[in-house]
Amino acid sequence: MKEFSDYSLLAHNTFGIDAKCKRFVEFSSSEEAAQMLPSVSSPFIIIGGGSNLLLTRNYDGTVIRSAIRGIEVTRLDGDVFLRCGSGEVWDDVVAYAVENGYYGAENLSLIPGDVGASAIQNIGAYGAEVKDIIQRVEAVDIATGEKVEFSNADCQYAYRQSRFKNEWKNRYFITYVTYRLSLSFEPQLGYGNIIGALEAKGIRIPTARELRDTIIEIRQVKLPDPKVLGNAGSFFMNPIVSREKFEVLLAEYPNMPHYNIDAEHEKIPAGWMIDQCGWKGKALGPAGVHDKQALVLVNLGGARGEDIVRLCQAIQEDVMSTFGIAIHPEVNVI
Repeated sequence: MKEFSDYSLLAHNTFGIDAKCKRFVEFSSSEEAAQMLPSVSSPFIIIGGGSNLLLTRNYDGTVIRSAIRGIEVTRLDGDVFLRCGSGEVWDDVVAYAVENGYYGAENLSLIPGDVGASAIQNIGAYGAEVKDIIQRVEAVDIATGEKVEFSNADCQYAYRQSRFKNEWKNRYFITYVTYRLSLSFEPQLGYGNIIGALEAKGIRIPTARELRDTIIEIRQVKLPDPKVLGNAGSFFMNPIVSREKFEVLLAEYPNMPHYNIDAEHEKIPAGWMIDQCGWKGKALGPAGVHDKQALVLVNLGGARGEDIVRLCQAIQEDVMSTFGIAIHPEVNVI
């Protein structure tokens, strides 16, 4: 277990904001997580790779991070189960799966963050969500130090939501996540511009590696490298609206992109609405909107957390004024 005082979080947030915490603790096993509990008092926060985090101030409390690594493989009846330490880098798990012929995570390639965060956030991209492959989540109960285990159903996953983000927030340290993958490959190609990108390379029926490589290429074109331009990927969640609201908007914007959720709801891309409001490539001081993807807010250099928040609020006001829709950050603002 590692422990530091008056610790800079610059290396632990992809926005590149140099805030400090009073205490930083990193555990490498379930046992270490339980052992440190007597010394953990409020306030505290649990972080992963910092790719979904916006720091607006120094944190006068304890920041806790998992460094549990390892991937254990079990095969059963045509499926394969990967039990992964919560400190594993998510995209390393996807790469490992594709390399070894374990399928179902390809569309989630290059999403930043750690395994533990995937189970909290229900990460998703290109028509896939991690909830569709999570089998179980292991954790340590912060109140008792006991090891607990949750099924997929226990976690009550929804779009970018789970019980870990709501009533279970700061109640558990996630230690392992087990993903259920398949030994047979069935590509998911019906979302976004995947088919067009594959056809541009002369690929009609891709292998898993070709699909992963293509999604990585698409993401790298659309999303800035946080090592070059600080960001947290998609800053806003795509809003889900009622059928009635959707039809009113579609009459006014017949070319509006949208994705059906069910008979009563449609998802409208927040990035499209932000772009329609004229924000793509614009800035407020040192905080800006990426010029290739309006869903991404960026640190143009020297931005503080409050600069990003000010930009966020201005965008929210414009989208509400123009479309009558509230958009909410996907990023955890501290």
